[in-house]
Amino acid sequence: MTQLTEAGQGPAQRMFAADRASRGLGMELLRAGDGSAAVRMTVTAHMVNGHGVAHGGFLFTLADTAFACACNSRGPVTVAAGADVVFTAPAHEGDVLLAAAEERARFGRSGVYDVTVLREADGLVIAEFRGRSRTVGERGADGRGAPAGKDAS
Repeated sequence: MTQLTEAGQGPAQRMFAADRASRGLGMELLRAGDGSAAVRMTVTAHMVNGHGVAHGGFLFTLADTAFACACNSRGPVTVAAGADVVFTAPAHEGDVLLAAAEERARFGRSGVYDVTVLREADGLVIAEFRGRSRTVGERGADGRGAPAGKDAS
């Protein structure tokens, strides 16, 4: 079951609220809980590369954000240990993309998650991503003993 705070937000929602990088790219967390998550992003003009298609780095970032929300949906703090992506079709300016992440396995402090990035209009698969996670506990992703974004001093 997803942990909730008094405000009704779970760990993934709190993490996403503090994620300036993803929010700065216009990403929207649609849902997160029980090892899954969905994140939406519209491809903007500044995301298009020299070939006129969405730069793979932005597609990877969208998938990585969905992965992060899925693996942090139960708490405690969990970070990426590694990830791979396969680009299957180009995305273009104006495309609305949806990244759907699902937990495949959890073992000890590790986990495996798959993310499918698709074009929302027609369901065309744009990328497939596999992420490997590692739980670091309550010390926070910064490794200093403070939750991410907090001063450890």
